Amino acid sequence: MPQDIIIKPIGIVVSTRKIVADDNWAQENSEIQLDPEQFQSESLQGISSFSHIYVLFYMHLVKANAIHYTARHPRGDTNWPKVGIFAQRAKDRPNQLGLTVCELIKVDGLSIKVRGLDAINQTPVIDIKPYFKQFGPKGEVIQPDWVDSLMKSYY
Repeated sequence: MPQDIIIKPIGIVVSTRKIVADDNWAQENSEIQLDPEQFQSESLQGISSFSHIYVLFYMHLVKANAIHYTARHPRGDTNWPKVGIFAQRAKDRPNQLGLTVCELIKVDGLSIKVRGLDAINQTPVIDIKPYFKQFGPKGEVIQPDWVDSLMKSYY
């Protein structure tokens, strides 16, 4: 197995949402504040010309005893099939990493205002990348029907 990896957050999420919840993220306007000890505003130069960004973050409130390594019903709902942790986007994942494509609203110094980021207040941000449509799927996107049901109120 590879060695452990040490990653230093690049910033934090500032949001009105302070409690973990599964739905209604489209209404969330958040701010990502980059660490001023690591970065200068030129780190964000050019990013405002993109409409969307990827945000990789660490789900810091997940308890070690809640992490799933085996199959389970998404959100514990037995109406949905039992699937492995890598076949769902649950927060209780082995490395507690979240990844979201969110709308970029504004860049101001070391602050990025975004909409639709499904991370709560004080969440450590690991990385930010611009969304390139060329990195999107090249063919038909296929997913099980239960995902449509699960995502109905997510955004």
